[in-house]
Amino acid sequence: MRRVVQFGLAAALLAAATTSHGQLEAIHPPPLVAGKDVAWVPTPDAAVDRMLAMAAVGPRDLVYDLGSGDGKIAIAAAQRFGARSVGIEYSPDLVETSRANARREGVADRARFRQGDLFEADLRDATVVTLYLLATMNMKLRPTLLAMRPGTRVVSHMFRMGDWEPDESSRVGSSDVYLWTVPARVAGTWSVARGLGPPLELALEQRFQKVSGTARLAGETLPLAHITVRGDAIRIEFAGARGDREVLAGRVEGERMTGDSGAVPWSAVRLRGPTGR
Repeated sequence: MRRVVQFGLAAALLAAATTSHGQLEAIHPPPLVAGKDVAWVPTPDAAVDRMLAMAAVGPRDLVYDLGSGDGKIAIAAAQRFGARSVGIEYSPDLVETSRANARREGVADRARFRQGDLFEADLRDATVVTLYLLATMNMKLRPTLLAMRPGTRVVSHMFRMGDWEPDESSRVGSSDVYLWTVPARVAGTWSVARGLGPPLELALEQRFQKVSGTARLAGETLPLAHITVRGDAIRIEFAGARGDREVLAGRVEGERMTGDSGAVPWSAVRLRGPTGR
């Protein structure tokens, strides 16, 4: 369940239904419930399932549903996907409704609900965050989401995150669903140690999950063919000094990276951040 339409505009948007979002709301007309920023509009059941499946929710996850309405997504995460979940909802009445629904579905021990402002919620423990908010609200949340632990999955119904392109998108009925994985921060200059060979220097630039850069080995610049960052996983392909393709695949842990390149372990330490500090 979601909050998606600004309450003051809800009636006009639902009546007009001139966009795909408006059409969706007309197909699923709810009894609108006032909130701090927006009004509550339900998410279709098929979209709920697609959101949780795209985020690969499972028993090891803690799902935070922001603007949880009557608790549908948080309850589904617990009941059908085996996760623990927390719904953050501004309306006290909807929080009580959510708790009653969770008790009725037998998941009150795994799906919990808190009354509060979603912008003030502590999300540090979340592994998955689900949203059905306005694009402007997604953008306001975006810095908080990007600061979360690398690998955290963020899934949104209908609305995107500006120029932060989704890793995956899906269409189900009249709904669009978007998935992002919070990327590790890898911008800066890195010194890479590979076995007994000379250190490799990487200069990386980053825009969300998109990374580019150059490598230098023994004073020679080597082109980086492809860089992939997904959560804390990184894979760098480049042409070696002899022209052969080399791959560095591993994990990012703050200011260090570790992995193996074939049979040769490698590690890297960040020498400078993206601004030279």
